[in-house]
Amino acid sequence: MTEASGFVEVASAETFRRDMSIRLRRSAEYICIPLLALTMSALLFSVFLLAIGKSPVEFFQLVARGGFGTAFSIQNTLQRAAPLILTGLAVAIPARIGLIMIGGEGALVLGGFASAAIAIPMIDHVPPIPTLLVMAIAGAATGALWVGLAGALRHYRGVNETISTLLLTYIGIAIMNFFVEGSLRDLTNPNKPSTKPIGDAYMIGKIPGTDVHWGLAIGIVLAIALQILMTRTTFGFAARVTGGNARAALAQGLPVGRLIVICTSIAGVCAGLAGFFEVAAIQGRANASLAAGYGFTGILVSFLARHNPIAIIFVAILFGGIVASGGLIQRRMDLPDATVLLLQGLTFVVLLVSETLYGRFEIFKVKTNGERT
Repeated sequence: MTEASGFVEVASAETFRRDMSIRLRRSAEYICIPLLALTMSALLFSVFLLAIGKSPVEFFQLVARGGFGTAFSIQNTLQRAAPLILTGLAVAIPARIGLIMIGGEGALVLGGFASAAIAIPMIDHVPPIPTLLVMAIAGAATGALWVGLAGALRHYRGVNETISTLLLTYIGIAIMNFFVEGSLRDLTNPNKPSTKPIGDAYMIGKIPGTDVHWGLAIGIVLAIALQILMTRTTFGFAARVTGGNARAALAQGLPVGRLIVICTSIAGVCAGLAGFFEVAAIQGRANASLAAGYGFTGILVSFLARHNPIAIIFVAILFGGIVASGGLIQRRMDLPDATVLLLQGLTFVVLLVSETLYGRFEIFKVKTNGERT
């Protein structure tokens, strides 16, 4: 071995160790700060419970029992986690390209409505499997068009994507209500405006051996696929470059506009599929129950997971457990079911504040030659 080659090997080894140190410290930072935010949220919520004369210990015990304490509660948690995975992905993918889009709720509602509406003329005339396939395509396509519209407005007209997706959410819910309370209303159900039921034969079955519908499996597969897309492909690299600096991406000749529209359309597909599964696996029809807040909770899930599709799976399960425990808390502690929504809202506020902590802790910094890397 020559002296030059030995020097190159030592330099390469040193570069590798430095890069690994940077990655490990950044990964630790991305884990520790969200955990700190969760802890602070729990402490602040405990103060609130004490102020109204309730026991924080009992509350969190009931959350653990209601969400993860029994086989039934675990399956209930996974059932509620399924739409949260999909709506979390609907926030995470645009975030990778630098967009904060909060329109998952509207895309979910419209996707579910489109799935139910297109199924009505097919019931009893087309077999269940082709009908479900058409429903899924309709829900995904509707979501893609709805959120993709916000992406197009952002690129071509400079409209703020956060505001446009929020407004489009209310418009989407209004469109669904217009048809559900009007021309597509099931007149045999006077108590609650809804479309005609699709029937048990056209409902999606459960995963064998469980009471959890197939939306959970699809959500997990989609999360893994999108993680690969955004981290292991040239498309994902281009999206990350655009998210880091759109002007630099344009200077490098990247198709920024097309990337924005594609990423937002992917987000819409995820939210639209969530709506499809709510209709085909839970509700059996389209009605106001589609606007259950899953799209808004998905924002919190994505932010807590740092917009990482794989991490979204686990965070969605955590929040699915919190939502699933609401009924038990209501019965045992005489608290309203919306108490868990208060906990979610507080967590989101604390999480936003915790964003200012990144890069401030010395333990997560890597220094080389006296300078921060």
